[in-house]
Amino acid sequence: MLKHMDTIHATQGRRHERSAPTAEGGDIMAMPMTIREYLRACDIDYEEVSHPRAVSTSRIARVAHVEGDQLAKAVMLHGDAGYRVAVLPSDRDADLERLTQLFHEDLELATEDEVRHEFDDCDPGAAIPVGQAYGLQVYLDDHLRHRPDVYFEAGDHETLVHMSGGEFDRLMAGSQHGDFSRPR
Repeated sequence: MLKHMDTIHATQGRRHERSAPTAEGGDIMAMPMTIREYLRACDIDYEEVSHPRAVSTSRIARVAHVEGDQLAKAVMLHGDAGYRVAVLPSDRDADLERLTQLFHEDLELATEDEVRHEFDDCDPGAAIPVGQAYGLQVYLDDHLRHRPDVYFEAGDHETLVHMSGGEFDRLMAGSQHGDFSRPR
């Protein structure tokens, strides 16, 4: 039998709401520890929001009742110097030509196998906007900067991470940024 448990962890005045489904006989962690520990190390205030299982970001936005311009999606890229993660609003598409121009590197979409290999503790197909936690360089689209609230997939297709735009901006402070997305 699956049930939902909430715990609150306070560190230096920051509130972290965590929720993970548990089953009799043991815990099932919704968010991979790589992401959880990275957010903790960065002292980011966030909450986990569960939603019905969905894989595409447009479907996740619908079932989680989140606006597409508030839901960050990650697009993993393969470039001359290795893998990168482009982070943009879920209601926009990455413009590879513009990304190549902005960051002076030939970039192409990574394969599903490459995504699975880099994000090996996440559900298949789940590329995480917090690529820094996996040692990947992150490119942030300007359409996500300075938003009031930002949500992103936690790695399991059933949980979103929600944080204020200020916390998200702080989390992405070391990322290169630019205008590299276009409306769908």
